[in-house]
Amino acid sequence: MATRVSFLTALGPGDPDDGQAGRQQRGMAIAAVVPIEKNRLGYKVPSQSGNGSYVVNVDDEPFCTCPDFEKRQDRCKHVYAVEFTVQREAQPTESDPAPEPETVNVALGPSWTAYNLAQTNEQELFGTLLRELCAGVPQPPQGKGRPRLPLSDMLFAVGLKVYSTMSGRRAMTDFRNAEAGGLMSTCPSYTTAFRYMEDPTLTPVLKSLIEQSPLPLKAVESDFAADASGFSTSVFDRWYDHKWGKEKKQARFLKAHIMCGVNTKIVTAVEVTESNVHDSPPFPGLVSRTPPTLIWPRFRRTRRT
Repeated sequence: MATRVSFLTALGPGDPDDGQAGRQQRGMAIAAVVPIEKNRLGYKVPSQSGNGSYVVNVDDEPFCTCPDFEKRQDRCKHVYAVEFTVQREAQPTESDPAPEPETVNVALGPSWTAYNLAQTNEQELFGTLLRELCAGVPQPPQGKGRPRLPLSDMLFAVGLKVYSTMSGRRAMTDFRNAEAGGLMSTCPSYTTAFRYMEDPTLTPVLKSLIEQSPLPLKAVESDFAADASGFSTSVFDRWYDHKWGKEKKQARFLKAHIMCGVNTKIVTAVEVTESNVHDSPPFPGLVSRTPPTLIWPRFRRTRRT
């Protein structure tokens, strides 16, 4: 059953006020996803609850008709969204051919300026965002033996290696560049990264990081869907086929079940199972582990065709 959530302030009901920094973050997310239109009164910003829209004016003194601005008489997330939109459109970018109007994604709008900026700066911003995400992981107590490398550095190295889609040996250049850029305090060897990737105790930590990563976009996402995809491994199953008189082999697969935002494509929860597990058993866990602070109004289940 669909549930409608009404936002009385810039935050959701019951959420702590995280100040202007939080409003700026939500405003940036709105500017990246929601189409903002200019009219004779100023700018029209859709309400994140889905009920109408607000009028924003940033010409002289910032003004917005939302309850948060009326209560505090200070910049709200809608004002920041308009300011980010104006700044973004004023920046020169490479000219890309715009699609025909009927091919424009209605959810994202024809914001090719934002698309160009995201694509041309993705690799640089990925390292910064991953560093901030991993920085909050506490260091486990040191026991006997050699001093451990910082866990936040190792999680960063593992994420960087997977993002690069290269082997551990070839990813060593990225590790050294990250250390030189201040993203890691120590450059680990590829064998150390392999050991951490094989450590099952890191699974709940990685799941926790996935659940924290979509929080900046909680103000602009309203739908999400569950889906799954198979990933091959380097382990092969071998058997002798008596019918054909020869040995056969097949790569062993794992299945990743995810909960994904429909508009923003953010992943809020993940579960890895054997290849023959149906989508239904992990579904309740994906829903329960989706961060409640996202306040998702409704569910949508996708089906493959």
